[in-house]
Amino acid sequence: MPKKIAIIISPNYKDYAEKYLADCVDSIRKQDYQGEIKVFITDNETSSESFNLLSRLAPEANLILNKTNDGFAKGNNDAMKFALAQGFDYIFLINMDAAIENNCASELVKCAEKDENIGSVQARLMLYHDKNKINSLGNSTHFLGFGYCLGYNDRISDIGYRISDIFYPSGAAVLFKSEVLKQVGLFDEEFWMYNEDQDLGWRIWLAGYKCVLANSAVAYHKYEFSKSIKQYYWMDRNRIIAIIKNYHILTLLLIFPAFIIMEIGLILFSLKTGWFKEKMRVWKYFLTPAKWIYLISARKKTQKLRRVKDKDIIKLITGKIWYQEIDDVKLRLINPVFNAYWSIVKKLIVW
Repeated sequence: MPKKIAIIISPNYKDYAEKYLADCVDSIRKQDYQGEIKVFITDNETSSESFNLLSRLAPEANLILNKTNDGFAKGNNDAMKFALAQGFDYIFLINMDAAIENNCASELVKCAEKDENIGSVQARLMLYHDKNKINSLGNSTHFLGFGYCLGYNDRISDIGYRISDIFYPSGAAVLFKSEVLKQVGLFDEEFWMYNEDQDLGWRIWLAGYKCVLANSAVAYHKYEFSKSIKQYYWMDRNRIIAIIKNYHILTLLLIFPAFIIMEIGLILFSLKTGWFKEKMRVWKYFLTPAKWIYLISARKKTQKLRRVKDKDIIKLITGKIWYQEIDDVKLRLINPVFNAYWSIVKKLIVW
């Protein structure tokens, strides 16, 4: 009997559904998967207007109505918890600003069932407005926590069907095994938005499962780098939370000198770009004693999942920062330095 899939469309907030939902839902309705599929959508800061809009655009969806906007992570979690309680075998997250090929769900499940150690399978994400260009072939992480899309803005070639390990999947189109989510947990709601998929992917690896890419499962994402980079506070804060939670304590000690150097560089960068107040908000967060109660507790919980050593996981972690839109001279100068540092550190990590 085919397994059941719960498709979680990313939370609606304000005008998101009006702008994006129709294309997303239309692609879901065309899926050729032979098993049961149900759609779930959380409506953050719900109103009668947003409820009526969602009901009209996606009458088949199970709606979770939140009176307040508690963030992207919690909004997804609310829908995932609802679906898990109903016994779905797979949780398939799709961004509202994405659309999937007709065989996407079936190809993701086919990939997931090839190996019991696979915990998550990301679709091959292409750019919606230029379907020959890549959005993400899986995501990579710099050793200081910066996450970025592999292959972004490159043109796709005929790569055929294959499965490849990735450090973490993009939450824009990813299938999770429900049994794995029950073990490692859902998104950390402290993240609010950005890097929550990085943290979850890292936990999946720590627990002894794999995150992989299925090239034959294709999704198209209305991705805008400029829209993401404006969320500097969340991206910078959350990448630090991720490394605090997930690294072995000895790995944290080894990367600390590089971390300090990077922080000095980021402060100077923030002064030039007008993000200094945002950077100071990041440091205010980490200098607040109450936040360390959460950080220590979250780290202990994450480390209890550990079945795999850092020395095995770091093979997928890079020493290079790569953001194509800001690949300026400063990045070209610092990348070789940090890459060399990471090359040395990796040889010292035996735990």
